[in-house]
Amino acid sequence: MNPNDPRAPVSDDTLNAWLDGQLTPTERAALEARLAQDAALRERLQGWRAQRQALQGLHREVLAAPLPAGLAAAADRLAERHAQRFEAWRWGGMAASVLLAFGTGWIAHDRLQDATGSRGSLQASAPATVEGAQRFGQAALVAHAVYAPEVRHPVEVAASQQEHLVQWLSKRLGRPIKVPDLSAEGFELVGGRLLPGTPDEPGARAQFMFQTATGERVTLYLGALPPQGSDGATTGFRWTREGALTSFYWVDADFGYALAGPLPQDRMMALAQSVYRQR
Repeated sequence: MNPNDPRAPVSDDTLNAWLDGQLTPTERAALEARLAQDAALRERLQGWRAQRQALQGLHREVLAAPLPAGLAAAADRLAERHAQRFEAWRWGGMAASVLLAFGTGWIAHDRLQDATGSRGSLQASAPATVEGAQRFGQAALVAHAVYAPEVRHPVEVAASQQEHLVQWLSKRLGRPIKVPDLSAEGFELVGGRLLPGTPDEPGARAQFMFQTATGERVTLYLGALPPQGSDGATTGFRWTREGALTSFYWVDADFGYALAGPLPQDRMMALAQSVYRQR
């Protein structure tokens, strides 16, 4: 929206930015002046506000419920691991950092070669990239543990509205994203939702949920990570586990992917390979 042109069309992105408090004072004042004179524009804004309130209302009972003991324990373990890793990096010294950077780069190289069958397509990963990717993979586990058990509201937008879902999440993540087709592996799209990032890696996250005919569920967690260089950070396939859940994760040009679920490691790896090929 051009604040100096009262005839310029107002986009849905501008209306959502107003609801989120993300407009500059000048833009906000210009939009509010338009709203005061344009009944149709006020109706559009009210529609977005009502949709947001409805989505929030869907999960009010979940937000008000106490945190399950198992999930609380998992969160405590993740926090303890983060603290331990921070201390290790803080006091590990330059020699350990250089060694880890060299080692993880080659380990990631071998893992990506195994997953994709191609050499030379992986950059050696700096320690900061590896740590950020690992935190991303663990966040995917937590998001899966929260939403995969849901029966009534597992997603915000259902697969029947896939085109709208992809457009919405692409706008919020700031880049085009696509939903992989996992039907060959027996999984169909349930839908998706928008999630917040973490204090270490802020920014919007997308979660797509897939399900088999027998009710098995996996989730794909997507989001941008802090830039690690002019060419963008890249890592190979890695995995982390928390209880019965496994997450395969990787970073491609500063964009993170993490597939989480309760399946055996070989099935999770096959699904991750399929996602990687379709990214």
